Amino acid sequence: MGIGLQFQSVKKLLLIFGIVIAFFALLSQLLQLPYENYIYSLISNVDGVGFEAETGLANRSNVEVDSVLGFQKSNEKRLNVNSTIEISTYSRQHGKMGNQSDQHLQLKSPAARPSDRDNVIEGSRNKTMSLLPFNDKGLMENQATVFNIDGASIMENKRRRPAPISYMNTLLLQNSISLVRSQWRSAREGELRKAKLQIESSPIIRNIPEVHASIFRNYSKFRRSYDLMENVLKVYVYKEGEKPIFHQPYLRGIYASEGWFMKLMEKNKQFLVKDPKKAHLFYLPFSSLKLREALSNQNFTHQKELKNHLINYIGRISRKYHFWNRSRGSDHFFVACHDWAPRLTRKSMETCVRVLCNSNIAGGFKIGKDVSLPVTYVRSAESPLKDLGGNPPSARPVLAFFAGGIHGYLRPILMQHWSGKEPDMKIFGPMPRDPGGKAKYRELMKSSKYCICARGYEVHTPRVVESIHYECVPVIISDNYVPPLFEVLDWASFSVFVLEKDVPDLRNILLSITEEKYREMQHRLKIVQQYFLWHKNPVKYDLFHMILHSIWYNRVFHVKSK
Repeated sequence: MGIGLQFQSVKKLLLIFGIVIAFFALLSQLLQLPYENYIYSLISNVDGVGFEAETGLANRSNVEVDSVLGFQKSNEKRLNVNSTIEISTYSRQHGKMGNQSDQHLQLKSPAARPSDRDNVIEGSRNKTMSLLPFNDKGLMENQATVFNIDGASIMENKRRRPAPISYMNTLLLQNSISLVRSQWRSAREGELRKAKLQIESSPIIRNIPEVHASIFRNYSKFRRSYDLMENVLKVYVYKEGEKPIFHQPYLRGIYASEGWFMKLMEKNKQFLVKDPKKAHLFYLPFSSLKLREALSNQNFTHQKELKNHLINYIGRISRKYHFWNRSRGSDHFFVACHDWAPRLTRKSMETCVRVLCNSNIAGGFKIGKDVSLPVTYVRSAESPLKDLGGNPPSARPVLAFFAGGIHGYLRPILMQHWSGKEPDMKIFGPMPRDPGGKAKYRELMKSSKYCICARGYEVHTPRVVESIHYECVPVIISDNYVPPLFEVLDWASFSVFVLEKDVPDLRNILLSITEEKYREMQHRLKIVQQYFLWHKNPVKYDLFHMILHSIWYNRVFHVKSK
């Protein structure tokens, strides 16, 4: 009897051991499949760039960052290479644009970077796509394509497919209903609930110019919400946090948006309150740029330590005040422009209203809760409005213009198909970053009908706001990107969205837009410009107020109804 029991126990152990061996054998096989890079991207690089691929913008001077945005020293002719294509470059020696057979741009294979394809955007030809297969993050399953720089095919993440902007609009409506709402009750909550009812029942404003009505989703609703914000909203700024990560705005460069907002919010007299009990919203005043720089300049050695720094900060304020725990953070917000911000804040601040430049649905950006922060490349903190405006439509002979660093997976494809191929398509790599090169860059934006805003490593690019500033209709080629002020603006009325897969057909798409339609969009763009300007002393409807309004608007519509 005892021997039989021992035999049964040995059999069970051998069976368990066999199952374990089979499991690891299967796992080893799976890691050899094409999912390997996808799994790796989920583990190490969901929201931002990895350590090796990081552009280093956080550690560069304002001049050095130009090479990534679109300027490069004339003697810097080569990048890293796995394959080579010839592209047009701007020649300072000859003072003109043209093909230079002796200059090649070396392209790095994009296979090492995740493609992060998750949601948007449709071309200008009114293409339609089925909305049925999308999951709750706006992702479409079971799509397989392949990137090949030397061939005509494009490699994309197997599990993701772009959704049209119409689907993003649907998400906005759905999320205003379905996102989790706070359960706490207070006088401030009651005021937000009252504001929500007033916005929802806004009377139609009839005596407004048609062009203003056309660029908003609902102009009457926006005006009512904006007026209520001015009269009702109160914000408390936490004093906790040490410089330079907290309370130290940086006002120049590619990440200037977060710095300008911090500066203007902390010195504001209209919205700020000293008593947190009177606040509807709570601002967490940290800089994602300074946090990233701390990895090199302070005692941080790994990204995890940056995340823990924010976790400790939340713990600190939640122990000192009851407001975070009361609402689970849903009435708190932060403003962050660095590529890494979504990843660094995922665990500690997921429930907040997250105001992000990297507004990528693939990275967890939630339409209707989070706010898309425009990337504003400010070259002079003293003159943020310098060089605004552009030529009238009749003085814009260039059909489309792009110049910039060739990084990410999309821009090499743009270069391959359109660099030096058509005289009206001015598609270049990095331009000289000397004053002459920068002046030529602005001149081309001001004399082009359409400005190509192609994603780089991440979905966001400063060219979107640059296009608005220079009155050049933006052509957004970035499938996951939620554009700024998405809650209120109808982007399709003044810009063009092209799916990344349609880059080979880009010129035909633009030529299919009638002259009348182009002039209509360009006129609307000039009206929109006022909403994308930083002022040293904020004015009504400027970018500071519009960002704050989007935060207010999303917060109001997440208040639980009675």
